[in-house]
Amino acid sequence: MAATTGYQTRMFAEAAERAGVELVLATDRCHVLEDPWGDHALAIKFDDPVLDYAGRLDGIIAVGDKPAFVAARLAANRGLRFHSPDAVAASGNKFLARERFRGAGLLVPEFYRIPVSEHPTGARLYPCVLKPLGLSASRGVIRANNNKEFGAAFRRIRALLEREELNDAIQVERFIAGREFALEGVMDGGTLEAIALFDKPDPLDGPFFEETIYVTPSREAESIQAAIFETAERAVQALGLSDGPIHAEMRVNSGGVWMLEVASRPIGGLCAKAIPGLEEFLLRRAAGEAVPTPMLNGSSGVMMIPIPREGVYVETLGVENAAGVPGITEVIITAKQGHKIVPLPEGASYLGFIFARADTPAEAEQALRSAHRELQFEILGALPVL
Repeated sequence: MAATTGYQTRMFAEAAERAGVELVLATDRCHVLEDPWGDHALAIKFDDPVLDYAGRLDGIIAVGDKPAFVAARLAANRGLRFHSPDAVAASGNKFLARERFRGAGLLVPEFYRIPVSEHPTGARLYPCVLKPLGLSASRGVIRANNNKEFGAAFRRIRALLEREELNDAIQVERFIAGREFALEGVMDGGTLEAIALFDKPDPLDGPFFEETIYVTPSREAESIQAAIFETAERAVQALGLSDGPIHAEMRVNSGGVWMLEVASRPIGGLCAKAIPGLEEFLLRRAAGEAVPTPMLNGSSGVMMIPIPREGVYVETLGVENAAGVPGITEVIITAKQGHKIVPLPEGASYLGFIFARADTPAEAEQALRSAHRELQFEILGALPVL
């Protein structure tokens, strides 16, 4: 189940072919035109999902947050193992997730929500972070340190939600200092199994929270890694997630492990390439096969190439030099020539991805940074459309 037939969908299709799995793709697309993209996908209306497929289905996988909720509803109707609709809905709503984390006794910052129709002049606490309830990948997440910054951030997020046609609330919560991590895992009958723990070595202190580098395995002490897994395990149980992939993000400081969110889907975009064999593993697990988790030899890393400024993308120079940096396995530029690109907090994509393999996490991180320094981006200013 996917919203579009993008890179991650094609990666699952290629993995299915390698594994000998027959894959049925369903996306939110026009149901009138007959196979307009030539991918033989089933058309599903996400607001009223009905799966028009009479064949046998052994499992279901979702790529993306909204597809995960649709998949949960279809799985419940078809008797397939997957997270429940209630659990997926809670994981995709920052306020509901915070409430369930608090109810489970997890560390939770002070938080409250404000309807977008209001015009608040300030927050109850500083420094704070403002977040749309339903957007993912740090979209619309802005830190504010005073009333002036708070007002500007609230108006900016409200404008984003209006463009997205979302009549949503904005969550305000106390900023959590600390180091950030991401845990990739899979649920099997309510039990969490870790696949990879990623360090995020760049500081994410705001005002925006654009993720750049993921490196695994983690360089943290085993005691901290154990605490991260234990907290993630309590978080997925609090949400009610039971069967299928999860992607959890958390911060660690002297107070302990603070869950940021748990998504009921695998790691997004092309980042899954940092875990070789992930798609095939998830497909086989979804179909009920007892296959072991992917094993990584050495260290792996990925850089989500940030967008330096808004404009019209022209080209990227230095790709061959970047690809030639020792340890770099692949450089993929996903931005399309002539398309407008927008950085966070409004943007929803990256310029591309850089992948590295090395003996140690430090070497993988250094390779990613060295490769990025070889790239030059030509971006033209875009005229505003009124």
